[in-house]
Amino acid sequence: MVGKIIRELRIEKGITQNELSNYLGLTPKMISFYELGERFPPYDIITKLADYFNVSTDYLLGRSNIKKPEKFIEDYRSLSKEDIKKVEKYMQELKAKNPPK
Repeated sequence: MVGKIIRELRIEKGITQNELSNYLGLTPKMISFYELGERFPPYDIITKLADYFNVSTDYLLGRSNIKKPEKFIEDYRSLSKEDIKKVEKYMQELKAKNPPK
């Protein structure tokens, strides 16, 4: 999963494996290993990738589909009280339809 996300972010940013490897101080082959799921990046590389692509580590690890949770929270906080109530009601309805597994 992580490899697929790294590849998608790299392509979205329009850079090559070589360019990403230069930024990370790795070989292009190591980037290929990550993208193919043959190796898992260590913690320091995960954080560098998250910083480079401006996403959360949870997004990078496939734990969230929200790239920038701080932006999501900022947007939520900018809503009116009435709109916040609507959002919270909608979220409760979604949770009822899709209980956690």
